[in-house]
Amino acid sequence: MYGPITLAIKYIRYVMASKNGKGHGIHSPFVFEFVKQVLNDTQNYYCYAPIENCRQLFLKNSEIIEVQDFGAGSRRGLSNQRSISAIAASSLKPKKYGQLLFRMANFYGAETIVELGTSLGITTAYLASANSKGKVISLEGSDNVAKIAAENIAGLGIKNAEIITGNFDDTLPEVLKKAGQVDLVYVDGNHRKTPTLQYFQQLMAAKNDRTILVFDDIHWSKDMEEAWEIIKADDRVMLTIDLFFIGIVFFRQEFKVKQHFSIRF
Repeated sequence: MYGPITLAIKYIRYVMASKNGKGHGIHSPFVFEFVKQVLNDTQNYYCYAPIENCRQLFLKNSEIIEVQDFGAGSRRGLSNQRSISAIAASSLKPKKYGQLLFRMANFYGAETIVELGTSLGITTAYLASANSKGKVISLEGSDNVAKIAAENIAGLGIKNAEIITGNFDDTLPEVLKKAGQVDLVYVDGNHRKTPTLQYFQQLMAAKNDRTILVFDDIHWSKDMEEAWEIIKADDRVMLTIDLFFIGIVFFRQEFKVKQHFSIRF
């Protein structure tokens, strides 16, 4: 993984090269709509406060649990014995990204959603809150973390989310087989090139024209940047949006011409 200084330099370069987040200079009607209606939607949706309340409780929870980690590990290099507060501080996506995932699922009407990497269930809750008639299937490698996430989701009154534990190599194929087609997938569980590309290829069998894939930490390491470039170059991918900390992939054939955007967020 990149160190803090390298990552900061990369972020500065990204900011200098990217489009501003107001939509100026964006000639794609679809991307302009995404920026205006989704990226910059400032409404305070009903689920925001309860979910962020849970985040704050996690950040104050000093309970120590055993964590199984099948991925590339934490940027902070934590051991397998971790406090819930440490997991919350290192693994939970900042609220603006969780809320963006909610808005994406809501705006595009995602019904079947898959998440790779439940952690404590904060993004799971955001995704499930977007459509009570939809279904979120979230995969988590650690039994103990999954248990806490399930309690969190139940406490929020969310009934349309299911957490499946185990190694993604084993659980993802079965989930996709049962799901049939997926509308939105958030990949945040294994920050390595080969597994990320394997997940991408597996997801291709379950995508439809309107499927949206979201990859976390696409600039986390050289490995992840290489994976992101390979995904962008895939012939089936018609549009990508690089928000630096996440990358968004669209397949809509209506675009005709492949396009890639970097947008400040």
